[in-house]
Parts: sequence; structure tokens; C-alpha cells
Amino acid sequence: MNNSTEEKPESANEECVGPNSSQAGKAASCAGCPNASICASNQGKPPPETPTTNLSASATHTLLVLSGKGGVGKSTVATQLAFTLSSRGYSVGLLDVDICGPSAPRMLGVLGRHVHQSGSGWSPVYVNPNLAVMSISFLLPEEDSAVVWRGPRKNGLIKQFLMDTNWGEDGGNKMDYVIVDTPPGTSDEHISTVQMLQGGEGSLSGAIVVTTPEEMSMADVRKELNFCKKTKVPVLGVVENMSELKLNLKDVSFMDKNAVDCTDHAIKLIQTRCPELFDMEMSTNVFPPSGNGPKGMAEKFGVPFLGSIPLDPNLLHCCENGKCFVDEYEENDSSAVGPINDLADAMITTLPVEDEENLQDMEMN
Repeated sequence: MNNSTEEKPESANEECVGPNSSQAGKAASCAGCPNASICASNQGKPPPETPTTNLSASATHTLLVLSGKGGVGKSTVATQLAFTLSSRGYSVGLLDVDICGPSAPRMLGVLGRHVHQSGSGWSPVYVNPNLAVMSISFLLPEEDSAVVWRGPRKNGLIKQFLMDTNWGEDGGNKMDYVIVDTPPGTSDEHISTVQMLQGGEGSLSGAIVVTTPEEMSMADVRKELNFCKKTKVPVLGVVENMSELKLNLKDVSFMDKNAVDCTDHAIKLIQTRCPELFDMEMSTNVFPPSGNGPKGMAEKFGVPFLGSIPLDPNLLHCCENGKCFVDEYEENDSSAVGPINDLADAMITTLPVEDEENLQDMEMN
């Protein structure tokens, strides 16, 4: 009896009964198989169970924010997407599984807060009535405490976050979106998170992959896209972050050849000789794109391209101070407002929530 044909070794015979069968290693088809002794030692044992998580019952959609490279703005994208969705009335949770470098609490303005534990699990910290966040930062004795842990302990905490965090399902209300902010790479934390989320009844909705446009970043991000392919995580799209720097002339400083500030003199000179420059926007590529850039990479992998977010000092200011960027600035005032809103629009369209679908049906009828 073959209990799990999916568990067959790649080099197995075509008639392989599978390593979980009671005949594993003893059946006639096992003769001459290099895996026979291994299968025989495991005969009849059921495959290990993948634990289900609270997110399966408490979130309509769960999405990962990934990148193979550090410093490309995963946390910026994750937190501002969470802020933007919550500001539109959606209930949003953000789970920070970057154990060694948690950024979400600062970027959401809840640094120094603490979680509480009850009979129903850990209660996340609420940024506002529509936005909750869970992070190891809330469990550390001091803000600058170093987390010097090996893989098994980190994986254990991630398991607790996924299984024991009470996102509100006991009250009958699901989170519309839970966004999981991950560390760089394709290592233990990613594998544990994906396996546990895929083990639940409510499957993992997919992943947003973040990159900057230069080849040094994209080389690692291609590995992340292949990680998603191997682990069967749907890629919702690629986001190009820090695509270019856009500034108004009034926000620029000028230096002479001796590095002495001469901004006032330069501004007066421009006002006198070419004032129309103040109505223009300056742009430069801080990270020159490689080839066709992230958009070309997305096309090559057959996944959506979700747009480019420029380097915007106002966006940095909001992340440093825990503010919702799209609430603080209008689209005409800051270059990254439009792309952030477009990203939220794409997620709402790709991953609609039940209430919104019902509302659309009622409007059509």
C-alpha cells in the first residue's frame, strides 16, 4: 500500500511503493533500489505533520514580503503597505519574523511597547484600531538588545508567533490581510515560515518580492524567486524600490568646491536668471539599473511587475517616525505617494476580501 507517492525519492523505481508504506524496502520493486535500506528503516511511519497556524483561521489573506538581499526596503514596503491598507478601512496584521533585526515596531511608531499573554495566546500591539503588529522587539528587555540565537531557537519563536498570536479570531472577526515581513535570504526562517503557513487550511496567498534596480541586488532576488518556485509560493509580483531619486529644487543643498554650503547664494542666482527651474523636478539614478532592470526580471520569471517606488526623503521621514506616508503627504507633494497607493490597489485587486466582493455583487445587481 502506497501512502504517499509524493514522498518517493527522485531515483526510485517506477513501481516504488513509497517510504511510508508497510512494504517499504521489502517489496519486489525495491530490489536493487539504492534507497531500499533507508526506506526499510522508516517503513510504515507516517510523514511528519506540518503544524497549522492561527493565521489559517484568523486571516483572509496572508502574504510574505521577501527579498534575497538585505537593505532593499522590505520593511519599508511591508509597513507602508500595512499602513495604507489599514487607512482604507481594512483590518491588517503585520508579523515581523526578522528575529535579529526587527524594524517594524519603529516604522509603525510602536517601539517600546509590550505584548500581553492570555489564555487565547499572545495579543499583538495595536498601532490603530485597524492595524496590529507582532515582533520580537516587544519581547526584548532593551531596544538595542542583540538576539544571539542559533537557527532552532529562532524557528521556535517563529512557530510561536504563527501558532500562538491571537489576531482576533476568537471574536469571530478575521483580519483582512496579514503581512509577514521576513529577513534577507532563503534560510531557516523562510523555510519554517512557508512550511507552517502552507500547512494551514487557509493557504498562503503569495509573496511580494522587493529589489533595488542594480545587478548586485537582482542577482540575490533571482534566487528568492527560485525559492518561491521550489516551495510553491505564488509570487504576487516584483516591486522595484529606490528606483530613482526625485527632488524639487527647493529641497537641494549646494556646496562650493571647498565643500562650503552656498545654498542661499545658488538659490538667489537661480531665481534671478532661471526661475522656471523651480517648477521642475530633478531626477537621478542612485542605483543604475542593470539591463531591463526589475521589470525585465519579472517578465523573465513570468510574474507581475508591481511598479517602481522612488527614493523619497519624505518616505524615509515617515518610516523613521512611524507615520502613514500616504496620509501625511499628497501625491503632488511627494513622488512615492502614487506608487505606494498603486501597490495597495494591486493587492486589493489581486487578493479581494469577502466583504468587498459581496459589495461589488450588490452594486452589479
